[in-house]
Amino acid sequence: MRRPLALLAAALLTGALAVPASAADGDEGFAIRDPRITESSGLAASRLHPGVYWTHNDSDDGPYLYAVDGATGETVARLTLTGIGTPRDVEAVSIGPGNRIFVGDIGDNLGGTWPYVWIYELPEPKELRDATVRATQYVVTYADGARDAESLVVHPRTGRVYIVDKKEDGGHLYEGPAKLSASGRNVFRPVAPVDLWATDAALSPDGEHLAVRGYFGGIHYAWNGGRLQRKGRLSVPLQGQGESVTYSADGTRLLYGSEGAESPVEARQAPDAGGDGDSGSGKGAGAQDGKNAGGDGPKDGVDAGVLVAAAAVVAVVFGWGRLRRRR
Repeated sequence: MRRPLALLAAALLTGALAVPASAADGDEGFAIRDPRITESSGLAASRLHPGVYWTHNDSDDGPYLYAVDGATGETVARLTLTGIGTPRDVEAVSIGPGNRIFVGDIGDNLGGTWPYVWIYELPEPKELRDATVRATQYVVTYADGARDAESLVVHPRTGRVYIVDKKEDGGHLYEGPAKLSASGRNVFRPVAPVDLWATDAALSPDGEHLAVRGYFGGIHYAWNGGRLQRKGRLSVPLQGQGESVTYSADGTRLLYGSEGAESPVEARQAPDAGGDGDSGSGKGAGAQDGKNAGGDGPKDGVDAGVLVAAAAVVAVVFGWGRLRRRR
């Protein structure tokens, strides 16, 4: 998977700039403690079990989902999925109506060469313990050809599934059929542009707002029936490899996750909750107004102080490289 050069600065800065997690409230952030979770690539807040978050590894882990207690960062259940094939590149997880979990095996690191990808659906267990759960597998194709994607959302009222593809110059929101079919291919069609190199997305619990994040920034949209209306920027924390986002179960917070061992999950107040997460101007502002032609460039939603620090690290790295070349 290609990653921007500025990720080097993010990786160097993560330890110094990460906000300490609150042990009292999982909605205020936490660190994932399970040594088996080293590539957390998706995040979804449980509505059945308040304070619990579902996550999974990116690839090479098997058909597993992990339930993480947001108060401690500890895994309280690992689900083993049956009834599906071998997962290929699992990138997203979302919870739909009736506490149904949807898992997006939708990544394509080869630039859009898979003829199809998969979505898995399973019931969220009423009891949190290690268990084997049978899932339904759906075959997914796109109306305009294969593509890479890391973002999947399920509308909390209609149950309709949507995907945002991952393109450096911005992608699209793709709408699936009204009801997924396990017996044939499910064609997803583009319905709205997304001005970001998207690594994950989340719908608010009321289904009225869409948050899309990238490596360095994010955008907040009014859902508008899937015909998105851009509302502002998100104040996304600088993380080593920002891969995931979810609304808290009550919709007041956005939680941002990253890959890596003991990776942090950091919280910000959701913009539609009246907080500072939506920064069209003023505190926390950092994104460009209008469409960001360069995808999620480093101006999108990153605090000015963090940008300065990142620029300093990059300057040191390049300066050291130039010094070595002169020797």
